[in-house]
Formats: sequence, C-alpha cells, structure tokens
Amino acid sequence: MNLYLVHCGFYDTEVCDGLYESHVNFFVCAETFEEARVKAKLIPEFQAKRMHVDGLQEIQAVSGYKVILEADANLQNQTRVVNLKHRDLAPKPPAQSDGKNG
Repeated sequence: MNLYLVHCGFYDTEVCDGLYESHVNFFVCAETFEEARVKAKLIPEFQAKRMHVDGLQEIQAVSGYKVILEADANLQNQTRVVNLKHRDLAPKPPAQSDGKNG
C-alpha cells in the first residue's frame, strides 16, 4: 500500500460566481496511481463540490524518512489529519459556554 497526495480542483459558485478554480489536497492509500484516483473520487466532499483530479503524487519518503503504512483495525477505515490553524484569518470554532454565564 502506498500513500498518495491527490491534488483536486473545483469551481465554487459561492466565490466570484465560480470564475476561479480552487484547489484542495486529499491523502489516499492505494496500490497504484489509478486506484488512488478512483478512491479520491469516492470522497463525499469531492463529489459534493464536483471536483476533478489535477494531479497525483506518491509520497515515498520525506526528509530522509521512508513512509511506511501500517493497517490499524481500531481506526475502522477512518482518515485522520491533524491541522494547525496558525493564521489569524483561519476560521475559529464558536466559543463554548462554561455554564457560569447562563
């Protein structure tokens, strides 16, 4: 199994009437480039935004570290990506009440 970055494009009609192409990257585990393309097309967000695949990259190693994929049944086929929203402009989740202010 290999790790692929799938670079997808789409036209969002909510932004400038869809004039400009936006992009997003998905990580997919697959045996081949073609299988990675097919799996990306099954992602609900891909389908909802009517995306297309602009390119694929197989990630074999990063900074001298080999990428080794290991199946984990406890993950139940989930994809987990940890994000760090480091810019002030990134959307923030709504504040949660601590119950003290009613």
